[in-house]
Amino acid sequence: MFTHILIPTDLTDRTEPTLALAVKMPRTSSTHFTLLHVIQTISAGSFDEFESFYHRMEKRARTQMADLVRRTAGADAAGVKPEVVFGKPAEEIVRFAAAHRADLIVLASHRIDVPGGQPDLGTVSYKVSFLAPCPILLVK
Repeated sequence: MFTHILIPTDLTDRTEPTLALAVKMPRTSSTHFTLLHVIQTISAGSFDEFESFYHRMEKRARTQMADLVRRTAGADAAGVKPEVVFGKPAEEIVRFAAAHRADLIVLASHRIDVPGGQPDLGTVSYKVSFLAPCPILLVK
């Protein structure tokens, strides 16, 4: 059984089925969930230059995450802790998973349609799947 399940979110509609699946997984009484949103920082400047902008984005993200948890997790909402961090999404998801000892990452992904083309292997889900310190469940 998994005890700390990390659910990264980009705050799009893809998160709702991902969170719904995660909270329905078999678990123990000590299992807890973290809904993680990474606010991508602007690499052309320092954090301080954009601090008020980042804090407005954080406030908005926390509101959206709270709504998502209420709507999706239902009775399990108390076991879902929202967290917001700043940086590059794939790197911060992996860093958070390691630092907080997540033992499963449940991550929304997308179908890759490549008739005659190359798949986009630069996606966050692709990067996290290779770099994560724990198992990954990709939800398509």
